[in-house]
Amino acid sequence: VGVCGEHGGDPASVAHFHRYGLDYVSCSPFRVPIARVAAARAALEQS
Repeated sequence: VGVCGEHGGDPASVAHFHRYGLDYVSCSPFRVPIARVAAARAALEQS
């Protein structure tokens, strides 16, 4: 289960989705680096 759209590139949303165990987020290409950093940060904060 995942999220598609600009919501998937919002750092606060990515952290929220990570906490709920979503498998992926999809966003526009220019937001991919932001989403990747947010996902890494969420994973580090959880561990």
